[in-house]
Amino acid sequence: MTPQVNPSIFQFLNTLKDNNNREWFAENKDYYLEEEEKIKSFFTSIFQGIQSVDKLEGMKAYRIYRDVRFSKDKSPYKTYRSCSYKRATEDLRGGYHLEITNEGSFLAVGFWQPNKEDLLRIRQEFELDGNTITEILESKDIKKIFGGFHKGNSLKKAPKGFDKNHPNIELINKKDFILMKRFTDKEVLHKNFQKTVLNSFEIIRPFFDYMSSILTSNLNGESLIEE
Repeated sequence: MTPQVNPSIFQFLNTLKDNNNREWFAENKDYYLEEEEKIKSFFTSIFQGIQSVDKLEGMKAYRIYRDVRFSKDKSPYKTYRSCSYKRATEDLRGGYHLEITNEGSFLAVGFWQPNKEDLLRIRQEFELDGNTITEILESKDIKKIFGGFHKGNSLKKAPKGFDKNHPNIELINKKDFILMKRFTDKEVLHKNFQKTVLNSFEIIRPFFDYMSSILTSNLNGESLIEE
């Protein structure tokens, strides 16, 4: 039987949204733990599915507790459940992400907030060649599912050392390199949702392969990984 998202997760998250306080949460801790076990079981099934076609370092199911120290919103709990899967080994870069929430679930793939060295290397590659990444993102299957890079965060001005009039400046100015697919609640609860997620993650592999090759080689195409 194909693993599915239990409809009760949406009811729990809706109830939590209306009762986002420590008193209610403490009184309903067993309710939370029951739902957490169900959704983590689904997240684990996704991990096992990806692992059959890719190498993963592991999965990280994010905690429900919010860090409110620097937020105007002092609600103590997240009204979504999410999990990330990081690719393993030095030459496999990027990661997968899945988030389940009422009327806003999505999956995402790519490179979120890359470190400054990786970001510079990606920008240098896009300065040299913007056609390859464009062709990958414009391929039939990837475009149908993801539609292109998520707008996300971009610089308003060209990064230091880059020409503001460069034809690939929109790519160069990006700070994240993420692709997303959103789902309705009905789609999340469909019996084939797990297959849909895994198919989307598998289809994105050409993007991961290309970005990984960039991040493990210099501008001359020479590998930076010691054998």
